[in-house]
Amino acid sequence: MLFLRILAFIIGLLAVALGALWVGQGTGLILWPANSFMIDDRGWAVRGAVMASVGVILLWLACRNNNGRSGNRL
Repeated sequence: MLFLRILAFIIGLLAVALGALWVGQGTGLILWPANSFMIDDRGWAVRGAVMASVGVILLWLACRNNNGRSGNRL
């Protein structure tokens, strides 16, 4: 079970980072790479917000206590 928690934590972190990048590109705050089709496209900002939200949920699930037991945090 610890393996799944670690995996969920890593995937959650990656999802938050990728979502933040998509939001930044979609809103035009991040102009990298310069020829990206995602720059100034609000649809990618929305997709990024959803991706980051999924990442936060995964992080919460990976770090929460199970059945009241303590000591299982990453």
